[in-house]
Amino acid sequence: MENLIEAFTIFLKYGNPKFPTTCEHDVLYVPTIDYDAVSEADKARLEQLGFDYNADGGQGFMSEWYGSC
Repeated sequence: MENLIEAFTIFLKYGNPKFPTTCEHDVLYVPTIDYDAVSEADKARLEQLGFDYNADGGQGFMSEWYGSC
């Protein structure tokens, strides 16, 4: 759980949206954080924590590590 909390702490640096996530087909999406606005260092750390660019929707981040529905 601490990795998920660390990831969301990083996301918080880039915004505090009211509804930050969605989950579909065992994938957790964070579409409300602009991928291009996130620093390269934070992108690298987010990747280590299981979050990648949302290539499916082309917006924000996604993780197959934490999604479940």
